[in-house]
Amino acid sequence: MPAVVLVGAQWGDEGKGKATDLLGGEVDYVVRYQGGNNAGHTVVIGDQKYALHLLPTGVLSPSVIPVIGNGVVIDPGVLLGEIDGLAKRGINCDRMLISANAHLIMPHHKALDKVTERYLGKAKIGTTGRGIGPAYADKINRMGIRVQDLLDPGILQKKIEGALHDKNQILTKIFNRRGLDPAKVLEEYLGYAERLRPHIADTSLVLCKALDEGKFVLLEGGQGTLLDIDHGTYPFVTSSSPTSGGACAGSGIPPTRLTRVIGILKAYTTRVGSGPFPTELLDEQGEWLRQTGHEYGTTTGRDRRCGWFDAVIARYATRINGVTDFFLTKLDVLSGLERIPVCVGYDVYGTRHDEIPTTQTEFHHAKPIYEEFPGWREDITSAKTFDDLPPNAQSYVRALEEMSGAPISAIGVGPGRDQTLQLRSLV
Repeated sequence: MPAVVLVGAQWGDEGKGKATDLLGGEVDYVVRYQGGNNAGHTVVIGDQKYALHLLPTGVLSPSVIPVIGNGVVIDPGVLLGEIDGLAKRGINCDRMLISANAHLIMPHHKALDKVTERYLGKAKIGTTGRGIGPAYADKINRMGIRVQDLLDPGILQKKIEGALHDKNQILTKIFNRRGLDPAKVLEEYLGYAERLRPHIADTSLVLCKALDEGKFVLLEGGQGTLLDIDHGTYPFVTSSSPTSGGACAGSGIPPTRLTRVIGILKAYTTRVGSGPFPTELLDEQGEWLRQTGHEYGTTTGRDRRCGWFDAVIARYATRINGVTDFFLTKLDVLSGLERIPVCVGYDVYGTRHDEIPTTQTEFHHAKPIYEEFPGWREDITSAKTFDDLPPNAQSYVRALEEMSGAPISAIGVGPGRDQTLQLRSLV
């Protein structure tokens, strides 16, 4: 049975939660493989709306085992709050597994994230201030505290004291902030340990055994391709790898077990935070997209920057991830437009680029080259098949498919679980 990767093909917020939920009835395990509670997925089931931040969206399906992989950084307070919030709504998280190798977000990570972002001023990256970047930095510097350390109070104490010996110096002497008390931090995290203990496992072993037994494993990233630490619009990126290559490193599943990569594309483009965005609309059209598409961050509530579909970054996502299928979301948002522009290339200093320019400077100065497509006025939210779509909507989808370089296998025509057109199987 397959291990399938689900990746965002733009700057995140493409609707990955909806895609995961669509596959929920087929899947045995859903694995979150990177990021922290700086990402969010929104899933609508009937009249119920769920906003998930750390938990994989598979937690909403009773037959699925949700897994938080080793590539995730975890704020245990946020995780337990999310679990408790779902419990109040009748969602049981008892089957959830957490990798013993995942790293923890500590109080000093959140404190440093906030003060350093303020210090950057106009050069700020647009971080959510939740400690994700500093946690990954400590991981790379081999100073991180892992989930498994919660199981050994002696080791946990030594690691907290060692970390705060350095971090308190930075907080107090550089940023003039109050230092953190190691004893209080230890007490807080030992409290988390008692509740998380039953969920901690060697998740790589669990998942590889599951694949050997013929189980279906879905790997779910946060953010999107253009926010990847290596392949995104650096330095305006996240601190991990949401691309398909990161799925293997962040889950412990080898690449030879992957059978499909599903890229999620919005029918237009959005991003949150700072950084280049060639098709961004800073006029009433951008505001119309924001209002009509309800483009506000699941985790932060921040307004999303909005623009037309960018076929250049879609092609890039296909190449970087090895996308085999696309799931196109929010097609319904475009209903009512007479003409729909699509960016088919960039003008950089008078030279046309059909691929993303090599340098940050060139990309920052890229101006979109648009091709316009006829729009449609019909309400498509009740469509059940591709043939139910207006001819112009069908033509728009086919044009995006051709320009993106991979087949569009599913289309979202509304936020609900039942508002998805499946053109071909994603399993």
